[in-house]
Amino acid sequence: MKTEEEIIEGVKEIISNNANLPIKFKTLSGKLDLDKNEEKILSQVIDDLADSGELLKVRENKFSTPEKEGLIVGTFQANEKGFGFVLPDGEDEDIFIGPRNINGAFNKDIVLCEVTKEKGTKSREGRIVKILERGTDTYVGEYQDNKTYGFVKPDSRRMTKDIFIPSKLNKGAVTGEKVLVKITKYVDDKNPEGEIIEVLGHKDDPGVDILSIIKEYDVPTEFGEDVRLELESIPNEIDSNDIEGRKDIRDWMIVTIDGEDTKDIDDAISIDLLPNGNYRLGVHIADVTNYVKEDSALDKEAFKRGNSIYVVDRVIPMLPHKLSNGICSLNEGVDRYALSCIMEFDRSGDRVNYEITKSVINSNKRMTYTEVQGVIDNDPKYLEEDKDFIDMIGRMKDLENILFQKRIKRGALEFITEECKIYLDENGKACEIKKYERSLATQIIEEFMLAANETVAEEYSFNELPFVFRSHEEPDSEKLEYVAALVRSIGIPFRLNEEKIYPKEIQKVLEQIEGKKEEGMLSKLMLRSMKQAKYTPTNDGHFGLAAKYYCHFTSPIRRYADLTIHRIIKENIEQGIIDDRLKHYKHRTAEVATRTSKCERVADEIEREVEEYKKCEYMQNYLEEEFDGVVSGVTGFGIFVELDNTVEGLVRLADLGDNYEYDEKRYCLIGQNTGRIFTLGDKVRIKVAKVNLEAREIDFEFIKAYNEKESINE
Repeated sequence: MKTEEEIIEGVKEIISNNANLPIKFKTLSGKLDLDKNEEKILSQVIDDLADSGELLKVRENKFSTPEKEGLIVGTFQANEKGFGFVLPDGEDEDIFIGPRNINGAFNKDIVLCEVTKEKGTKSREGRIVKILERGTDTYVGEYQDNKTYGFVKPDSRRMTKDIFIPSKLNKGAVTGEKVLVKITKYVDDKNPEGEIIEVLGHKDDPGVDILSIIKEYDVPTEFGEDVRLELESIPNEIDSNDIEGRKDIRDWMIVTIDGEDTKDIDDAISIDLLPNGNYRLGVHIADVTNYVKEDSALDKEAFKRGNSIYVVDRVIPMLPHKLSNGICSLNEGVDRYALSCIMEFDRSGDRVNYEITKSVINSNKRMTYTEVQGVIDNDPKYLEEDKDFIDMIGRMKDLENILFQKRIKRGALEFITEECKIYLDENGKACEIKKYERSLATQIIEEFMLAANETVAEEYSFNELPFVFRSHEEPDSEKLEYVAALVRSIGIPFRLNEEKIYPKEIQKVLEQIEGKKEEGMLSKLMLRSMKQAKYTPTNDGHFGLAAKYYCHFTSPIRRYADLTIHRIIKENIEQGIIDDRLKHYKHRTAEVATRTSKCERVADEIEREVEEYKKCEYMQNYLEEEFDGVVSGVTGFGIFVELDNTVEGLVRLADLGDNYEYDEKRYCLIGQNTGRIFTLGDKVRIKVAKVNLEAREIDFEFIKAYNEKESINE
């Protein structure tokens, strides 16, 4: 008798040939040579394939595939105004879906779509034929009680329907509380029904706003009982007698350098000048795999989370604090297990030797970026406090410059990016926003981490062992051409190679726009035109770094990809990876690459959404107040202005005081009466006119423009 797996494989092989389609049930059974009992299995297989969208029932007992019938599988992206788009799997061009053709689909649903109008002057249009899989069944929103029943108004603007809650399923929620609700029943053309599964707190309680955003993405914030039980068996300190097989470098001068608030310290640095004049750089990374064993409860939970998430007032850790802040943290003055990448560089920045090994270390000092920068700047306070480390920091500074110049020479890209830190008051409200200032101290650590990541990636690429690489594809030429046109509009040549784009081409442009008023904005636009880096089981190179080999090795406390490659490195060092373990890791690295890339996108979205929310909350305090800023974007409906604290708002076209025409090629607005031109980098003064916290939007009112010679502070 044929097994279910054999029948599935047979069905998929038959339907892969369009010549067989559409196909009747009996014909399919005959081709597979099935008996009556096996036909029962076939019936279930067909139902399952139909549910997943791989098969379609076109007539009674007759089946085909979406491709054969001209249907497209994709993800539905809803718009708050009632329409939406289907983003087809494996395609870049979306399909517009009008309000009447949504057919009950919600945001993020996987759907089957029929194209009803091919691309002409506008995008394709279509209608949703079938919902294959709901994107989510949980939403965060504000509860409104109505005695015998209630409603949840979802926070997500893409979820346009309230969710009906029977009173017995409201979990005691009262009007004004934020809740997490699970949809239990979808009703055609009516509000879906649901039940409240968690009450988060009143909407005005401190921290509930951020918690609501986190919960919207279905991110776990607590560790389960199985993880807590496992933690009980993990020691608080290492056993100094159990270091056999490790390189004992506890007598090396080793320091950690992090921000003042950092508690999970997973990287440490050593640097020495060798007798031959070369530098010996050691990058020592916490050996998290010593405590997080494969397939343990801790490991499964870490895989589920994928990475730690950092928002303004909290961290959602990948691993419990007992590990991340305790036994795995390279705290000052205590022995810790590590994986060390020890590299020798000559005075030209060429790596002439290296060793990747298990180690045991003891950090001499926990230093901060402020402290290290103080030594670099010859601040008397820090020169006295860190007199034993002055020479070491000097060597760091020298080697960083050598490695940086070598990296730039090969074509690595350095974009101008401005980040900020948002401070909250005792009530959880945004009270201050400060722009991050990059220092040489932070650049030193970044450069040394890059060197270790490249070294490890190169080693395991040559070993041809399963691995998780960090890959960055070259940008899409069409998207980059848009930025190239803007660059050319300010008189700088920027020609793109149609067949292949090289980092050096972009680097040359970045050098030419340096110092111009458009520099910051063009750099930002160019960065946005790049593809997102992702984790892959193959070594595909890193475009932005102009690196042939790259991986993430340096943060196993907060990234599961790093944890996975540490596991591979250790097993390879200890016993080699062969036979079944080789097969296991080939499957596992592909699985980890997919999962961690997805989790990284979720973390980015959460961090961005929280930041936008808090910026809007902060600017509510400054309604009707004036600020100076620069034009950060120009569109057909107005100009975006960015303030010095990185807050961005829109001056709408109607509020600019003239009839403006948008010149797409020059990326500017031209006043038809005044002749005034708005373009990237222009210095302007604005007034805060309106803040929509729910929509995360800020409207500015234009006051005046500064000429190029005029100081913005005058």
